[in-house]
Amino acid sequence: MKFLRTLMDIPKPLFEKGGKLEKAYPLYEAIDTFLFTPGRVTSGGAHVRDAVDLKRLMFSVVICLSPVLVMALWNTGYQANAVLHAAGQSAEGWRGAVLNALGVGYDPSSALACMLHGALWFLPVLIVTFSVGGTIEVIVASIRGHEVHEGFFVTGFLIPLILPPTIPLWQVGVATAFGVLVGKEAFGGTGMNIFNPALVTRAFLYFAYPAESSGDKVWIAANPGIDGFSGATALARIKEIVPGVDGIGHTDAVAGMVVNGHPATWWDCFLGWVPGSMGETSVLACLIGAVILLVMQVTSWKIMLSMIAGTFAASAGFNLMGSATNEMVNLPFHWHLVVGGYAFGLVYMATEPVTATHSETGKYIYGFMIGLLVVLIRVVNPAYPEGVMLAILFMNLMAPLIDHFVVAQNIRRRALRSAI
Repeated sequence: MKFLRTLMDIPKPLFEKGGKLEKAYPLYEAIDTFLFTPGRVTSGGAHVRDAVDLKRLMFSVVICLSPVLVMALWNTGYQANAVLHAAGQSAEGWRGAVLNALGVGYDPSSALACMLHGALWFLPVLIVTFSVGGTIEVIVASIRGHEVHEGFFVTGFLIPLILPPTIPLWQVGVATAFGVLVGKEAFGGTGMNIFNPALVTRAFLYFAYPAESSGDKVWIAANPGIDGFSGATALARIKEIVPGVDGIGHTDAVAGMVVNGHPATWWDCFLGWVPGSMGETSVLACLIGAVILLVMQVTSWKIMLSMIAGTFAASAGFNLMGSATNEMVNLPFHWHLVVGGYAFGLVYMATEPVTATHSETGKYIYGFMIGLLVVLIRVVNPAYPEGVMLAILFMNLMAPLIDHFVVAQNIRRRALRSAI
């Protein structure tokens, strides 16, 4: 580490004020503080210095994303290999050339083959996201004359995880630029944005390029044009099915997917080996990440718990009403938890500390309303059954208002108590 420290110190004068590379100081500072804890402290007055600064906190969140990242690589490759293996085909283009050169084949039962194939779809999206977003962060920091914000470090991992594997890379670049500039920098940067930048990116893609970010064919990185395979997600299948007289139309819809050679079940959706956005399919992986986040105390269990309570209340209410035309009305609570991006939104999006509520009472209200809106959007919106993204973005907007009324209520209660 001493050698690395020396290596960083040698060019430092060039980047400091008056140096030839003064404009590039934010880039130097970002690399330096990523490798080492800053040695600077405030010059006067009392201050608190914690070894876990914002950069380390962001790095901790990325560690908590590791179960989802592993599942994203495996499931993306598994879905593609299952189709190619059944059809006796190979992957097209440069990915096929790489896989053929490695000689790993397309056996869906091979974890190595699935991970490598999935990585060839996931990594290009990740590289484009970090290249575009990181470049914008450095440019904005240079113009404004401040250090590079750490927030994009997590956002850069979240964006690929909530996208389908077949998304065109140029769309990823355009959407990432929109998400960073409009979703964050327009409000002043990390810590001052009111919307989650990753969800702004996803919303931009959905409304600007719906053909490449929704529909049946975008969720499997291979052409599912053979019997027994379809690119539709479980949520899309449930939305389209006509309710059956036996009350299990949603299970019939999901069973139309082939997983490991048999019709898909609730447990398949829970484990995550079904088509979907690269990092959103596995509830189990999200739960593992949630446990790590809670143990490290970098997330709010109150938001998670209240969001589940809101989902339960809304789904129970619609179940009591029932419907002979809309299966989403009949969808039980435990199915809402395993389809779409519910678990990923619950663990990694709704609890985002900048855009969520900050008051303790406000966290309960904020989470409950997200859970309620998720079910409401899924039931009443025939064009967009996945309601997690829109529900969280809407409540991002409402979060400051919720905190305002909670604080005002506390002040009023204390004033009344003091008057007595």
